[in-house]
Amino acid sequence: MIITKKALPRRTFLRGLGTTLALPLLDAMLPAATTWANTPAKPAKRLGFVFMPMGCDINRWTPTGDTLDELSPILRPLKPVRDHMAVLTNMELEQAYPGTHATSNAAFLSAARAKRTESTDYFLGTTVDQIAAKHIGQTTQLPSLELAMDLLEIVGQCDNGYACVYQNNLSWSSPTTPLPAEAHPRLVFETLFGDGGNAAERKAALRTRASLLDVVQSDIRRLKREVGPTDRARIDDYLTTVREVERRIQKAESDASENPLPDLDRPMGVPVAYADHARLMFDLQLLALQGDITRVVTFQLARETSNRTYPEIGVPEPHHPLTHHGNDPAKVAKMAKINEFHVSLFAEFVGKLRDTKEAGGSLLDETLYLYGSGMGNPNVHDHVNLPVLVAGGQAAGLRGNRHVRCNQATPLANLHLSLLNKAGVNLDAFADSNGRINEIFEPLSL
Repeated sequence: MIITKKALPRRTFLRGLGTTLALPLLDAMLPAATTWANTPAKPAKRLGFVFMPMGCDINRWTPTGDTLDELSPILRPLKPVRDHMAVLTNMELEQAYPGTHATSNAAFLSAARAKRTESTDYFLGTTVDQIAAKHIGQTTQLPSLELAMDLLEIVGQCDNGYACVYQNNLSWSSPTTPLPAEAHPRLVFETLFGDGGNAAERKAALRTRASLLDVVQSDIRRLKREVGPTDRARIDDYLTTVREVERRIQKAESDASENPLPDLDRPMGVPVAYADHARLMFDLQLLALQGDITRVVTFQLARETSNRTYPEIGVPEPHHPLTHHGNDPAKVAKMAKINEFHVSLFAEFVGKLRDTKEAGGSLLDETLYLYGSGMGNPNVHDHVNLPVLVAGGQAAGLRGNRHVRCNQATPLANLHLSLLNKAGVNLDAFADSNGRINEIFEPLSL
């Protein structure tokens, strides 16, 4: 890598032994005589979407006031970041009916009606993240990043005549092209920072290099000599995060290798505890955004009909049966506890985005994330009054600490359209939208 006195390109990489490491945004990447103080504000250029499966107990979700000063039980973990949150009530997915788990997942980002089929002639619609990726992701290493928490890919028929492809995939680049998500942290890491390869090649690479950073140290030293103290500190912070993610992946691999019990469902390198796995996947998103490797991310916290248990929070029963609670107070309370747990992990991630500095502010400033579910009340499989919130920074246009109640059932596509507009994608309509959600956003800059 050659460093000059001219402004560094935004797409600056460190390379070595098949490794590519993108850098965060630095002051040195600005043109000469330019400062962040006199750089005009830009619309949000990063969008993320986090899917929470199987709805929730909406009574424990919905805030009581117009602000988030008094948080509901499920949303209590948002307190440290509530100034960066907006909750919306009375959103719906009309195209998700006849009301199934498959259509809940499929419609969440497409707002489209899934063709009912058990075969390969499936048909849905292009999802909002992929529309964004085609506009704001074409200059990045990855136009979009698709992540999940479930490693098992079930095929065939999954739910009332709907092919499993609808439950397995949040993102569709066309009505007939689902984009599979990756749940293995090592594979995600190598997608972001390495050349990948098969399992044997990856293990050999691990033996020959203790760390991704070790092979680019000379470039790092050279770069740090050419930038100012603020950029040097920013580079150190970023590389510390890379090193920590590496350490946790390697620790998970070591733990799995040393476990004498066979575990055929958990590939090597995946943390045993759900929270550890989820935090690692969130941290990989943070690194991907910080390094500008991608600007569009989707993340499925679990598949619809997931029978995952959560003993770490005192819920040993499978999730899916709890959602068919028949209004049993004990089952509803346990379902809500899972919902709160998922929200807590997302809140931690938003806090990290806020605390991660980049030139001109924080990583959260120009970022918007939609968090929610395609199902409202899972006990009856409806798709009205969806649990939905948006997290983001003021520079991205979000007005935080707000609870907006729509006067009537409002298409979730209206929110998707607003997010696209805020990211600089100028569309007049998306799917079944009939307007925009303006209440949680500042007016667009002209």
